[in-house]
Amino acid sequence: MPRSTTHRVDIAFGDCDPAGIVFFPNFLRWMDTASLSFFMQCGVPPWRELVKTRGIVGTPLLEINTKFHKAATYGETLTITTHVEEWRSKVIVQLHRVTRAGKDGAAEDLICEGREVRAFVKRDDHDPDRLRAIPVPEDIRALCA
Repeated sequence: MPRSTTHRVDIAFGDCDPAGIVFFPNFLRWMDTASLSFFMQCGVPPWRELVKTRGIVGTPLLEINTKFHKAATYGETLTITTHVEEWRSKVIVQLHRVTRAGKDGAAEDLICEGREVRAFVKRDDHDPDRLRAIPVPEDIRALCA
């Protein structure tokens, strides 16, 4: 079983559209936050530290796929459970499951699922405006696997 972490989100009124339903881009923002939280909960230093010590800028998003199952609204609390589904040579595939506690002890409601492909990157030695994918650092993989 892969290592997984959780990140909690309290939905505010401003997260919703005029119908009171969470505006879909907010799920992407919360999953991005859950991605960073995953690494930090696994013991990886923040990217701002790794860029200073190892040149690793972070794990920018290359691809995202999101499937929505149920709506959510303000006043509710969501839990985002995150794990690495696949480790490739230079990228990872992270899976996020967004759930809401069921009412009166019922099972959790699955709100949405997101799958992200992210690359570990450093600045290019010859052109610092460009980012270059690097092999997934083995020590980071060991902390997160």
